[in-house]
Amino acid sequence: MSQMPQQAALSKCPSCEEPLESGDRFCGACGYDLSAVPAPPTDHPTITMNTGNAMNTGNAGNAANTGSGAVPSPSPAERGAPRPPVAPPAPPAPPAARRAPVPTPTEPDWPTVRPDGSGVSAPTHRPADLAGTDSAGLPLTGHRHPHPYPHSPYSAPVPPPPPSPAAPPEPPAVPPAAGAPRSSGVRFDRPAQPVADPLPQPGVQQIPQPGAQPVAGPGAQPEEYPLQAPDPRVAAEREAEQGSAAPGGSVCVACRAGRVDDDGYCENCGHAQPRERDHMEQECGPLAAVSDRGLRHHRNEDAFGIGTTTLPDGSPVSVAIVCDGVSSATRPDEASLAASRAASASLLAALPRGTHPQQAMHEAIIAASDAVNALADEPETERERAPHQNSPACTFVGAVVTDGLLVVGWVGDSRVYWVPVDRAAPPARLTEDDSWAAQMVAAGLMGEAEAYADQRAHAITGWLGADAYELEPHTASFKPDRPGVVVVCTDGLWNYAESAEEMARTLPADAAVRPLHGARVLVGHALDGGGHDNVTVALVPFPAVPQGAGSA
Repeated sequence: MSQMPQQAALSKCPSCEEPLESGDRFCGACGYDLSAVPAPPTDHPTITMNTGNAMNTGNAGNAANTGSGAVPSPSPAERGAPRPPVAPPAPPAPPAARRAPVPTPTEPDWPTVRPDGSGVSAPTHRPADLAGTDSAGLPLTGHRHPHPYPHSPYSAPVPPPPPSPAAPPEPPAVPPAAGAPRSSGVRFDRPAQPVADPLPQPGVQQIPQPGAQPVAGPGAQPEEYPLQAPDPRVAAEREAEQGSAAPGGSVCVACRAGRVDDDGYCENCGHAQPRERDHMEQECGPLAAVSDRGLRHHRNEDAFGIGTTTLPDGSPVSVAIVCDGVSSATRPDEASLAASRAASASLLAALPRGTHPQQAMHEAIIAASDAVNALADEPETERERAPHQNSPACTFVGAVVTDGLLVVGWVGDSRVYWVPVDRAAPPARLTEDDSWAAQMVAAGLMGEAEAYADQRAHAITGWLGADAYELEPHTASFKPDRPGVVVVCTDGLWNYAESAEEMARTLPADAAVRPLHGARVLVGHALDGGGHDNVTVALVPFPAVPQGAGSA
């Protein structure tokens, strides 16, 4: 049984410099173990002091880490010399900082002389290397033990434990077999629950073991809950519910997650969705039509209607209607759509009954005007809410093609062009615009080039709508002497091919047998030119092709 060495009397604590009483084994202020301080040497050798290192020690508490316990006293020759200034002690750290383990700073190598007077320095010792007991009454073995008062604001910093040896690599994970318990996950939705300490046993000190898992008390909630993979059937049902809630079951084309509201915008990312009318193509037997929103407008305000039927004598007849909504009016897209549908239905119903094509065209324009006027019939409350808004309005142009007759009708500035298959023959424009520029040219006040270069050129003087000055349907009939293609279009196309010669050069040579391809080429020409307006065009071969013969 080893005996504890006799401790020399100290007047103050080597760590915090608090006064000590005789027989104290621990500092009453900071809990410093006074038994770890060795007795000072009996002789006082003269040594060279490195002032910089002495200043770097920080405070007297670092002397305990050097193993000597105190700085040797100066020799008698040095007692008369002025002593170097001593650095003031550092201010006390906050309690949280004292409790946290910090790395031990670099310490000066204080030399000590052996008692035999040989002049050879003795090896440096740490306090734990000397025999003694800790605060719990256990012998000092160099291992770290918990401080008896770990939360005391005067607890001395404890050096960090040495790194543990590297653990052997874990074997690769193996998927659980059928019937095995499910994987568990850690709860991050709340702070950690208090951990209950195990019941203490009499006479046995409880020391936490490294790597031991805490045991939850009986009232604590479990930190881990089993995580179950989502059921694909439940996910499919949720997607079906989201799709059914959206208009037409549509989902955002941008984020693929949000529902599209009634205004055509995603409720998740706010992205505007492509509308059905942004780009439309239709092929009906020998004729075809294409409409595009263009590159500058936020919606497509054009509309078209095409169809085929037979006259009472069984001869084929083709019908094409194109309407352009007036952007300065209210709901121009609804106006163009209503007009095109009403005119197409009127023509396809009147022609089989034997109505003359030109008279049927006139009646179709009247039917289209009535359909647009009906859009203005709103409750008085709506008019009071927006009194500055005008009525819906649009332009109109159409063509009826039989085996020997071509009838056109129009109101506004939409046009019909005639392009013969034989490009050696001259093309022609078959309509006259209801516009400011056309009136200036007709009155002889301006030339055509000058009038259409004016900023007022596209101001229309005739349109379909409740606020139109007076409805004047224009109709004309022609009997071409050769086959060709009838081009029915809005100003979004003819702005980039205004003259009949420019339109003929732009139209593909095989447009009579491939009308859909030809319409796509014309729309692409307008988009390549800038696409400042909506673009709509319908191509009708002349003479009318019997039913059942379509584009190649």
